[in-house]
Amino acid sequence: MKPASKSTFGILGKSPAIQTVIRQIEQVAPTDISVLLQGESGVGKDVTAKAIHSQSLRKEGPLVIVNCGAIPEGIIESELFGHEKGAFTGAHEARMGYFEKANGGTIFLDEIGDTPKNVQVKLLRVLETGDFFRVGSSKASQSDVRVIAASHRDLWAMVKEGTFREDLYYRLDTVKIKLPALRERTEDILPLFRTFASEFAAKYDSSFRGFTEDAEELLLSYRWPGNIRELKNVAEQLIVLEKSQTVDKTRLQKYLKGRQHLGSTDHLPSVHATERQGGYQQDDEFRAGHNDHASEFQFLLKAMLDVRTEITELKRMMANWFMGSWNQPQSTYTPALPAPQSHPIDPNDLTSHLRPSDRPSLNPEDGTSDSKKDDHHSETVDSSESPWGGNAPEDPMEYLRSAQWNEGEFPSLEALERTVIERALETFEGNRRKASTALGISERTLYRKIDQYGLDS
Repeated sequence: MKPASKSTFGILGKSPAIQTVIRQIEQVAPTDISVLLQGESGVGKDVTAKAIHSQSLRKEGPLVIVNCGAIPEGIIESELFGHEKGAFTGAHEARMGYFEKANGGTIFLDEIGDTPKNVQVKLLRVLETGDFFRVGSSKASQSDVRVIAASHRDLWAMVKEGTFREDLYYRLDTVKIKLPALRERTEDILPLFRTFASEFAAKYDSSFRGFTEDAEELLLSYRWPGNIRELKNVAEQLIVLEKSQTVDKTRLQKYLKGRQHLGSTDHLPSVHATERQGGYQQDDEFRAGHNDHASEFQFLLKAMLDVRTEITELKRMMANWFMGSWNQPQSTYTPALPAPQSHPIDPNDLTSHLRPSDRPSLNPEDGTSDSKKDDHHSETVDSSESPWGGNAPEDPMEYLRSAQWNEGEFPSLEALERTVIERALETFEGNRRKASTALGISERTLYRKIDQYGLDS
């Protein structure tokens, strides 16, 4: 194995994109100017913040790292600014907030786009004047901190949507450092992997014999949706599970999972890949004079891949719903699947996916359901009573395709998605972690969908 790559300020890489980042760090670090780090999840925003702090005049002071997206909305103000004794239930003593702890040093606000608007107002005040109030206190406190913020989201787009304050955006966006995705710096992938492999080999007292040529090409053409974090994770798995083995393409593919296990677009080659990497091939004429066309092609391809990913996610959610794979208690009613071509699904009727005999009828006078009178609805339906004869379809999406859809009765994707999410939240009594697991999506995606459809209540 080749020796590990050297780092600058703890940042690994020699690509032009990462060298630009290093030059920007050298320029802004000695100042007290606010910095906004923009980049996808896993690109190393925390490492960049540490590098800026380590080269600043505040390096002897504390560096306080705050993940705003991981703090519940109800306590984020207390976490940032502290609280007084008795300020709320459970506040048995006064407590310092992160801004007080970072006094004289640097505070790194990661995923600042996830902060609620009422907290954004108070962030703006402390950024401009250094003043803040502890929760439950009328006395202003002071904090002398240098602020570094980060987000994987487009904050300006959030400003236009009305979810992020414009004045706070301008206060944070004094200097913006765009951190490149790993697929945009392919020349750093192999050196980074060798560095991580060397570290893990020493940690686990193991050895690693390297890759075959086709495995290296796969490493370079893979899109790395998780960026450096994913690359490091794959390196650790290979060191532990494939020690003393030369890794070929087939063995490597087991560890390149991407965002999804099925139907993922992340296994496709990067549009930035070179000819050697087995990715998108450009002829001489295209390379010579059609850069604008290349950028347009990359943008369109990315948009198509993102749409396909969303549809794949929705299909998996629908499959979970129709197959009843939510591990419900035996005391709850699980409706049987309707037979193919039995009746169309009405997006405005949440019971239209049931057989006519299973659908509750409403009393027009009081709106109550007659199904409450039927004892058999409190028990799980025997699969032998299903119109499938106990044999549910292997592919629930094939079942959907075979169902009869009359003109004008097609449910919208949004209607189906909202219905599935509502059913999941009802099934798990509002437990979002269990609901996201059942739906096959991340908690962050579920929170975004809940906010999109106004399902907070």
